[in-house]
Amino acid sequence: MKEQLYTIPVNDAFDTDCECPLCHIKRDLENEAIEFVMGPSYMQDDIRAETDKIGFCARHIDMMYKSNNRLGLALMMNTHNDRVIENIRLLTKDGAPKKKGLFSGKGNQEESPVLEFIHKLDTSCYVCDKINHTFDRYVATIFHLWKKDSNFITKFKNCKGFCTHHFGVLYKEADTLSGKSREEFLNALTEVYLTNMDRVNGDVSWFIDKFDYKNENAPWKNSRDALPRGIIKTNSTFIDD
Repeated sequence: MKEQLYTIPVNDAFDTDCECPLCHIKRDLENEAIEFVMGPSYMQDDIRAETDKIGFCARHIDMMYKSNNRLGLALMMNTHNDRVIENIRLLTKDGAPKKKGLFSGKGNQEESPVLEFIHKLDTSCYVCDKINHTFDRYVATIFHLWKKDSNFITKFKNCKGFCTHHFGVLYKEADTLSGKSREEFLNALTEVYLTNMDRVNGDVSWFIDKFDYKNENAPWKNSRDALPRGIIKTNSTFIDD
């Protein structure tokens, strides 16, 4: 099958020596999103309006701080907080409207919508939204390739598996397939996931055993980097040494 622009990142991820191709895709998207938001885009009115409204999660504000554009971050933080202050001031005024709230606790209790406003801030992030929008398209591309490209099927079956979270994502989205194709995909997905989880967990077990004095002179085998690889499998997180 001839590669299209949207299939290249997916094929590239499955070609990498990675414990989860979807984690690899997501990390690339995350880095690209941080680079985008910390570049000239933050001066564009439409982008700034969104970042002022949505804000950023703790993980991505930390990544933005570690980038080399402290002025850009300060400008976005300043106008975002202007908006937050304005909204909180309006919502906490005497006579502010009351309603049955998300956090009311009791069915007939009424409270200020201020807590719902804060909840929306706590659960929104411009960078997360940007990543997830593109990531969902790449997940759909995996199923497109599964149906159209026999070489990709071979690549999929020979990859190093998936983290538990992305195994679940693919298991759920397999409903986009039907009949025999869905059954074959789920069988392949489950096999490659369990085989490689066993492999990595075996490496973690040997890493533990190496701390027993009886194994002091035994070879490390493949366990020296077992912990960071296990963290990818368990928490979808890359550990940078």
